[in-house]
Order: sequence, then C-alpha cells, then structure tokens
Amino acid sequence: MSTPQQSELRVAVVGAGRMGSDHVDRLAHHTLRARVSAVVDVDRERAAAVAAAAGEPQVFSSVDELLTAEAADAVVLATPGFLHEEALLKLLDAGIPVLCEKPLTPDPDSALRVVEAEVAAGRQLIQVGFMRRFDAGYRRLKDAIASGELGELLMLHHQHRNPEAPAEFTDEMVIHDSVVHEFDAVRYFTGEEITDVSVRIGRTTSRTGNVRDPQLVTVQTESGLLATVEIFVNAQIGYQVHTQATFENGLVKIGEGSEVEVTTAGRTGVEVDAGFVTRFRDAYDLEVQQWVDATLRGEIAGPSAWDGYATAACCAAGVAAQQSRTVEHVVAPKPSFYAAATGSPALA
Repeated sequence: MSTPQQSELRVAVVGAGRMGSDHVDRLAHHTLRARVSAVVDVDRERAAAVAAAAGEPQVFSSVDELLTAEAADAVVLATPGFLHEEALLKLLDAGIPVLCEKPLTPDPDSALRVVEAEVAAGRQLIQVGFMRRFDAGYRRLKDAIASGELGELLMLHHQHRNPEAPAEFTDEMVIHDSVVHEFDAVRYFTGEEITDVSVRIGRTTSRTGNVRDPQLVTVQTESGLLATVEIFVNAQIGYQVHTQATFENGLVKIGEGSEVEVTTAGRTGVEVDAGFVTRFRDAYDLEVQQWVDATLRGEIAGPSAWDGYATAACCAAGVAAQQSRTVEHVVAPKPSFYAAATGSPALA
C-alpha cells in the first residue's frame, strides 16, 4: 500500500487486453514516479507478452496471486466490466488504491456494493477511468461554466460517433459502452445528478446488425438543465466526440479542435481520429499521471466510486428507456450518503 513518503509507485496492471496493454506502455514510458511491477491476466502468456514491453515486471494469472506476492502498491484495473466487482472488493479489502477503467461495474446494484465496501474501508481508494475529464477542451468548458462569463448554462448538446461497431454490439451496449461517457460528462459539467433519461430512435442506418443506430438520448438534471446526445456507432467517418454548450450570452464548442485540417492537391479537408485511444491520448496520459501523484499522497485525483455508481444508475435508466420508449427516472441514493460516510465529498 502506498504512503505519502514514497517517491515511486509500484503499479500492477490487471487485464492485458487493449486498454491494459496501452496502460502498461503508458506507465512504462510516459508516466513519472511509477513503474510497472506486475501484469495480471487469466491468459498468462498474453500477460507475459505485454509485460515484456515494460522491462521485467512479475506476471500473475489472478488478483489473488498478485496480493499474495505483495507485488504492487496500486492497481490499474482494465479487465472487462463484469469482472470488476470481485477484483475491486479484494483490492479494497487489501487497502490497495485502484484506477478502475469504466464501468465501475455493469449495474447499479453491484456498483453500490463496491461503494459501500469503500465506505467500510474508511477512505477513498477507487478512481474511475472517465478520461474525458482530463481532456483540455472538457476542462476549458468546465471553467467557462464555473466562471459565469457567458451567463447561465442553458443546454448541452453532445455528438458521439464511432466509425463502426462490432457485429455483436447491441442497443444495451450503446448505453453501457458509449453514452456512459456523456452521462458522466453532463454530471462533470453541471455538478448535478441526472434525474431523467429518455431515448428516441428514428431512421436507422443500413450498416447495422443488432443495434438500432443512430439514437437520440435526452437527459435532465436536478435543476432542470436539458442535455442531448446523438450516439451513432456506425457513422463510417471516424471517431468524433463534440460538445456544444448553450449559454445565456453565447456558445462554446469543444472537440472539433482535435481534428487536423489538411490542404493538398487543391482540396482542404479534416482528418478525423480513428478511435478513442488517439482522440484522448493526452487525456489518458494526464489522467494516469495525476492518479499516480495523488496515490503517492494517499488521495484520488478524479472521478470517484460514487461517480461510477451514479453513471451505472443512469445506464440502467437509459436501457429501460430504450425498451419502454418513455422517460425513465434515475434511481440513486443521495450523494450525501457517500460524502458523509467517507468524510470527503465525491469529486464533481
């Protein structure tokens, strides 16, 4: 377990898939005051292959093996979401700080169990990987809202487009894997909880399998602010995440600045990112660096377990809205439960 006196953090990466291997590379080559001490994956050969890029960290096939070996001060959890609860409960019991890739868990019941276990531990140990909060554009918009320089924030409009979705992608995954980021973004920008979610589906693209695409999600916060999300997972144009904020005295747009404009052969065009890893690379780097620095101080530096639970509750309401075609209320305990129990407020 880390202490404020440590100068270097031993980090184990649990999960050696796409995100796990990306984090191993980041920690090994781009993050200060940290080193990869272990890689954990049920596929030990895959774990060993990923570990090879980070020097000579230890390799384990389970969290239990990792804990028995006492090989890490902190953990980056990058396994599929349905495996998170079991791992998180073991890590909390051991007092190990965790950067948990989203989702905290796939449903609000299990997410609340994790929050309650953290409360019982007596301190915040979990940070959830909503990396967009570390994006420069997101932070500038957050500052503009807080400053009041353009008057009151009235509405938010989000556009989330993927180049294409895997054949197994479903309507539920549209909410759980994609719109979850916008749920967190609305909470981040406004500092409020989401109370209502609705989903409308109209014309759909011919390039679709098990998913109706695109979809329009509308949410409302506790003060009445409305936010829309155009989610289009088979857009065929690349990866785009845009946000427009409507104020009393102006508009702020973010996201378009990440796209590179190229002029050649008598034409001008914009290069669109191929995926989220390149679009939010700088945000991932900052997220992990600030988590490492905060962990060395005995703190967290971003979205909390409460934020993970709140977005899980929003996702449950979103899936219900898809199925019922009605406005669904988000059912979640009040934030004061988490703040009072931990002695410090959940991070906005």
